[in-house]
Amino acid sequence: MIQFVRRSAFWFLAPLFALVLIPLELSAASRDRIEAFLTTTGFDVALESIALSSRSAPQMLGIDPDGFGSDWTRLADEVFDVGAMHETAVSILEQTLSDEALTHAVDFYASDLGQRLVEAENASHMLEDDEAKQLEGQKIIADLIKDGSQRVESFKRMNKAIDSTGTAVRALQEIQVRFLLAASASGVIDLQLDADELRALMKRNEAGMRQSLQLSSLAGAAYTYQDFSDADVDSYVEALEQPLMQEVYELLNAIQYEIMAMRFEVLAARMAELHPAQDI
Repeated sequence: MIQFVRRSAFWFLAPLFALVLIPLELSAASRDRIEAFLTTTGFDVALESIALSSRSAPQMLGIDPDGFGSDWTRLADEVFDVGAMHETAVSILEQTLSDEALTHAVDFYASDLGQRLVEAENASHMLEDDEAKQLEGQKIIADLIKDGSQRVESFKRMNKAIDSTGTAVRALQEIQVRFLLAASASGVIDLQLDADELRALMKRNEAGMRQSLQLSSLAGAAYTYQDFSDADVDSYVEALEQPLMQEVYELLNAIQYEIMAMRFEVLAARMAELHPAQDI
């Protein structure tokens, strides 16, 4: 459903999340309908793919995960438990997702085009070789530009619609800050900067990060939707730009980033339990 940023991606501003998660005065969707919503839209698979982002965590700290042997896999699987992340998402959606917004999203994603999109997005989310996907996507973008295709502009509109509030960069910066601070507090790393200094450093690098994120999103979209016609892509963009769909995406983005933030903080704290693997 959503081309979430993963691998080198990290978190979100809590005040914005709090604003998004104001309890609804209108009737919220039932749990059964939310479960169906997750499956129909592919958000269940998007949540599952968050676990793949744990692989980038040691590199952020300058640590080789292979040095921990099987302990690292065990810890990552425990912290990024798919069932627990799924339950968190459902619990939040029960309180925040309106029947109107749910119905609008499901109506689109249950259509023929919608289900073909979900199938392609699910496969893209769970592709383990993210570097290969990026390289292939970059090549597709380069060829489209060379041919003068308007498809690139459609992808730009698509990515803007997915992150209509423009919070992705700040979200990823804050995840990094919280992860590094948690790792420092647990003794995994010796961090020389405090929280304010870390955020100031992130702010100075924000322009470069924003550009990298935009390029990565373009390449991801080009790869994921390469088998769709221009008309299909444009229809999808128009659907994503609808107000109710914007409401759905703002909420789902907030949930994704909050789950990532919580899981990476737990991971950082528990990395202190790990011991380097011994050669036998």
